[in-house]
Amino acid sequence: MSQSETQDANPPIPTPGAGIDWWTMLTDPAFLASPHAELKRIRELGPVHRDGAFGVYFVLGHGEFRQMAMAPEMGRDTRLWSNGWNTPENKQRDPVSFDLFSEFQRQMVNANPPDHRRMRDVYEKALRPAQMAQLQPMIEAECRRLLDELPVDSPVDFMTAFANHLPLRVSRNLFEISPDMDPQMAQWNAALVKIGDIMMSPDQKQEALAALREYKAFLRDHLEARRGNPGEGLIALALAALDDGTMDEEETLNNLLGLVTGNENTVTVLGNGLLTLLRHPAELARLRADPDLVKSAIEEVLRYEPSINFILRVAIKDYQLGDVLIPAGALAIGLVAAINRDPARFDEPEVFDIARQPNAQFIFGGGPHVCIGASLARLEAQVGLSAMLERFPRIELAGEPVWWADRTNQRGLQSLPVRLGR
Repeated sequence: MSQSETQDANPPIPTPGAGIDWWTMLTDPAFLASPHAELKRIRELGPVHRDGAFGVYFVLGHGEFRQMAMAPEMGRDTRLWSNGWNTPENKQRDPVSFDLFSEFQRQMVNANPPDHRRMRDVYEKALRPAQMAQLQPMIEAECRRLLDELPVDSPVDFMTAFANHLPLRVSRNLFEISPDMDPQMAQWNAALVKIGDIMMSPDQKQEALAALREYKAFLRDHLEARRGNPGEGLIALALAALDDGTMDEEETLNNLLGLVTGNENTVTVLGNGLLTLLRHPAELARLRADPDLVKSAIEEVLRYEPSINFILRVAIKDYQLGDVLIPAGALAIGLVAAINRDPARFDEPEVFDIARQPNAQFIFGGGPHVCIGASLARLEAQVGLSAMLERFPRIELAGEPVWWADRTNQRGLQSLPVRLGR
């Protein structure tokens, strides 16, 4: 699922003397490709930092993030962000930004209690691990179709040939959408994924707003077409909640949108996972020798090379986090790559260990807002990675991978050239 509207109109100026230029760092392509050394340095200075110019708090400690994620004083409704998109000043200065986030806002991922629970209850039972396990045959079938198309002993981009397609196909199967829509959904998803970034260009905001409106119009028509025969899946749950008044139309469409587009996290997990294994051949051999380790291997990939950079909260009221007071209306951003390698929580955090136990990584957030699609994302990654390793006894890098540099929240690969052998 997207992490939400951390973009304000203009990047803040770093606090003089603070020594950390947060906004330059977080958008630097070199940092996006490999953030760990710099985040380690900053975390050693303290687990919570404040950007003085903009009043944003950065949380890098595992224990501190867990406390914040569980705290009722910290929520997800960015309309409460006193210096954010929902201010009269921003509406006048950047009306496209205001319209984009206003039209994206009303869904469970962005809601505080009691609205969050009201909307989440519609889908939560259907997305639990036991229910998701029933989808494994469908996911395996989609994997086989994609793997059948991959060349042997010739370079191929794993991202464009496999990783980008599998989660999209699973998602449209879940929501009973025609395969003909794959190219259009991919285009909309690419525009909407930028909503999770700290900063967006004017063109990106305009593209995201257009995609948002087109996607919602499509989903509105899709719901109406399914009304006479809704079946028993997620579409039926959406229609029932709309018809009985649990959610209004705007909430229904936005929540469907969030669920349908939540596949982007799995895309990055697949790419980051395969690259990390290729860079750790002993662990790759270990996984091949014991395929049952795939579940813990995926958890370690999520910890070691997380597929998102930010998890945000907004203070509903003043909140004391350790020695730091986060005032009401302030934005706090958990920096996942730092949280997931905190030595206060993980033994040898810089070591990639596919059998690591316990592994309390926070890629899916925590507390009431833990990602509702986490079970599905895990299953897709486990099935996809297992299918690749089973089909191809030999997988090698065939060039340098390229990390996305035009998005700051989704941390993943634009391309991963590999050579596959049987």
